[in-house]
Amino acid sequence: MRIAISTGGGDAPGLNAVIRAGVLAALQRGWDVLGIKRGFAGLLGEDEVIPLTRDSVRGIAHMGGTILRTTNRGSPFNYPVAQADGSIKYVDRSDELIANAKALGIDAIISIGGDGSLKIAQQLVNKGMKVVCVPKTIDNDVPCTINTFGFDTAVSTVVEALDKLHTTAESHDRVMLIEVMGRDAGFIALYAGVAGTADIVLIPEIPFSVDKVCEAVVARERSGRRFSIVVVAEGAAPVGGSTSIIGESLPGQAKRVGGVVEPLARIIQERTGKETRSLILGHLQRGGQPTGYDRLLSTRFGGAAVRAIEEEKWGHMVALQSPHIVFVPIPEVLSSEKRVDPDGDIVTTAREMGISFGD
Repeated sequence: MRIAISTGGGDAPGLNAVIRAGVLAALQRGWDVLGIKRGFAGLLGEDEVIPLTRDSVRGIAHMGGTILRTTNRGSPFNYPVAQADGSIKYVDRSDELIANAKALGIDAIISIGGDGSLKIAQQLVNKGMKVVCVPKTIDNDVPCTINTFGFDTAVSTVVEALDKLHTTAESHDRVMLIEVMGRDAGFIALYAGVAGTADIVLIPEIPFSVDKVCEAVVARERSGRRFSIVVVAEGAAPVGGSTSIIGESLPGQAKRVGGVVEPLARIIQERTGKETRSLILGHLQRGGQPTGYDRLLSTRFGGAAVRAIEEEKWGHMVALQSPHIVFVPIPEVLSSEKRVDPDGDIVTTAREMGISFGD
């Protein structure tokens, strides 16, 4: 048996631990393992396909990023090809990818990625490739799994930032807004906001009123708490409004969202008279060493992916349905969505702690 491992989409702490576990579990069975560089680019001649050995994965479990590198613009079904005039043309190179995999003697592929990678994997399965998937996103918005690796690390990074913001906000009697990742789902903002004792949390699932946000700030001022910490998911939007768009996306990428904290900070300052500052935490949430929880979850996922190949669970994704790791058909994952439940336990608990959601 010869398998290959690919990492696609945005990076997340724990990717290297998945790779390590997958390689060691495969080698334990006497299989060969290849690593496809930069998503599927290595199989399309745009990068390398390298052998993965025990030496290749020694000492990488604690490292952030991915030794195979990654891309969020590498779908073989819609691959960007530069033209002579400088324009970009998108072509279907999936048949070429399948032929190259066959030429390399690859029997099965472990694809590690988020919803985009899952869609690509299902398309490849539909064309006869043997693929199993490992879910990856710091946003924790992949359905059918309780957690994805990288999420716990991202939350820990935000909580650490909130701890630091608290001291400076209280010292200067300021309102501090921190924007965190979460285009469609507010899990990072919610979990970090509750754990980091924020005063206001704004998430995509609960449209906010600017008036309500300002009222919460003023109410704290009247109670003698002269500072406020506001955690904002990048996809949060006001009632009847839409999320901010920042910058131009590269061809083939989804529009980048965010920047909502800057105009919101100006409005809060104007309406409350409180000095207000904003901070976009950005890609710091993706970087650094994975937490112990994420290392364990990644290792479990990597080992389970090899078991899925052994059991011929083609077109399945490994998932945590606590306390077990299970195999879920990819179509089942793609047919649903995972979002914060506005009536769920964590939101209810947050409200009971006095946290405002601006509604």
